[in-house]
Amino acid sequence: MSNKAVINTDKAPAAIGPYSQAIKAGNTVYLSGQIPLDPQTMDLVSDDFEAQARQVFTNLTAVCEEAAGSLQDIVKLNLYLVDLDNFAIVNKVMEEFFKAPFPARAAVGVKALPKGSQVEAEAVMVIGD
Repeated sequence: MSNKAVINTDKAPAAIGPYSQAIKAGNTVYLSGQIPLDPQTMDLVSDDFEAQARQVFTNLTAVCEEAAGSLQDIVKLNLYLVDLDNFAIVNKVMEEFFKAPFPARAAVGVKALPKGSQVEAEAVMVIGD
């Protein structure tokens, strides 16, 4: 008997491929990468990097909440940036969404992201005791 559960909310963009928004295994939740799609239109929210970063964290928030957690329960965050020159901007936006102690994090420069996005974030969240 599996203790694995699929997490899905219409407050975050639907999966655009063969994956789930998140999978809960025990008290650990593995959140798939979120790009800055508006959950209603499934279009990028803006061409502006800061607006995209804000939407990514908004989408992650929705998935965390659906799994009975919050961004503060994230223990590991991976960021993917098409342009590492946006590193300072993503840090600023992240501080709007997260409080200390911040999660462990990686920021990786990539050539491209789905749908022309400039930023993507995936995470691991631990909820409960």
